[in-house]
Amino acid sequence: MAEPQDPSAAVPANPAVGAGSTGSDRSGVGGRHRAPDFSLEKTPTLEKTLEPQAPGSALTEVLPDLVDTPPPGPPAVPGKSTDKPKKRRKIPVWAFVAPSLIVLAIIIVYPLGRAIWMSMHSDAKKLDPETGMFVSGSFTWFDNYKNWITESCNTAAGSIPCPPGTLGSQFWQSIGNTFGFTVVTVLLETVIGLSMALIMAKTFRGRGLLRASVLIPWAIPTAVTAKLWFFIFANDGIANKILGTNILWTADPWPARFAIVVADVWKTAPFMALLILAGLQMIPADVYEAAKVDGATAWQRFRMITLPLVKPALMVAVLFRVMDALRMYDLPAIMMGSNPATSTISVLVVDQMRVGANSASALSTITFLIIFAVAFILVRFLGANAVSTQEKQRKGEPV
Repeated sequence: MAEPQDPSAAVPANPAVGAGSTGSDRSGVGGRHRAPDFSLEKTPTLEKTLEPQAPGSALTEVLPDLVDTPPPGPPAVPGKSTDKPKKRRKIPVWAFVAPSLIVLAIIIVYPLGRAIWMSMHSDAKKLDPETGMFVSGSFTWFDNYKNWITESCNTAAGSIPCPPGTLGSQFWQSIGNTFGFTVVTVLLETVIGLSMALIMAKTFRGRGLLRASVLIPWAIPTAVTAKLWFFIFANDGIANKILGTNILWTADPWPARFAIVVADVWKTAPFMALLILAGLQMIPADVYEAAKVDGATAWQRFRMITLPLVKPALMVAVLFRVMDALRMYDLPAIMMGSNPATSTISVLVVDQMRVGANSASALSTITFLIIFAVAFILVRFLGANAVSTQEKQRKGEPV
C-alpha cells in the first residue's frame, strides 16, 4: 500500500518567502502566514542598487543599447536629400534649337542668299574667248536694283530710260497697283469680316450652318476663284447682263481694278471673319451683362468693350492679310493676264523671269524688303504684336 504524500510537497515553495516565516506556507492547504520579510539583508537586488556606483553606471545597466549609439546629428531639412547630388551632364542650349535653325537655313536663308547673289550679276551673257561658249553675266553689284528703281534699261551704248510697254517701265506702276489693291481690299475685308464675325458670334438657330457656309469662298482654290470671276466679268458675262451695260471689265484700267478688288474681297473676307470671330469668343459674357446693367447702349458696348478687347486678334488678321495682299499674283494673272493696269510686283517678277533671271532676282529682293518693312511697321508701331498687346491689357497699360 502506497504511503501518503505530504500535501505541501506538491506545490513548490514561494522563493519570496524566507525561512523566518512563523505560519504555514501560503501554497499549502489552509493555515495563516505572516507578510514576507523584505529586509535589506535578505534582498540582494536592493543591496546591489544601494551600493555606491559611478555616475551614469545605473543608466548604462538599464539602457545598454544606448551606450554605443552616436549622438544625433542636425535635423534633416524636409524635401532636401542628404545624398550628394549626382553630377549632371550639361547640354548647351544651341543643341536644342540647332535642328530648327538648320531647317530654316535650308528653306529660307539659302534661297534668299542665292537670290541676292544672282541679283548682283548681269543678265547679258558674253562670249568666253577661251572656250567659245556664252557664259553668265559679270558681277555688277547693285546695277539691277538701280535699273529697276530708275526704270532704266541697259543697251550697248549705256543705260537709257526704258521705252513704254516694256517690263522695265512698269516698276512704279506695279508698286502703285500693289499698294492700291492692298489698302482697298484689306480695308473692305476688315469691315465686312468684322460684321460677319459679330453676327456669327451671337446665339441663334442655324449658327453652325452659317459658319460653315461662310467659309466656302475661302476654301475654294484661288485659281478656281479667278476663273469664276473671269466668266462673271466677261463681255457677255453675268455682270454686264445684270447691270445692262457693255463694260470691258478685263480691258479698261479702272473696271479691271474694280473686278480684282471684288473677287479678292469675296474670297478672303471669310478669312478675316474667322480670325476676328476667334478673338470675339475670348471676351467674357459677364462684361457685356455688367455694361447692360450700367445702362450702356449697343454702340457704347461695341466701342468701349468689343473693339479694345478684340484688337489683338483684329491686328493679327490685318497683318496676315496685308502680307498676303502685297504678294498677290493669282487673281490678276489669271483674270487679267499681263495687263499693265492690274500688274502687281509678283506678276512683274514672273514676267521678268522669262527675260532674265538675275534682274528678276533683284526685283524679288525688292519685294521681300517692302513686305518686311510693312510687317515691321505693323508689329512695332500699330500693335499687331498680339502677345505684347495682351500683356499691356492685363497690366492696365494703354495699348
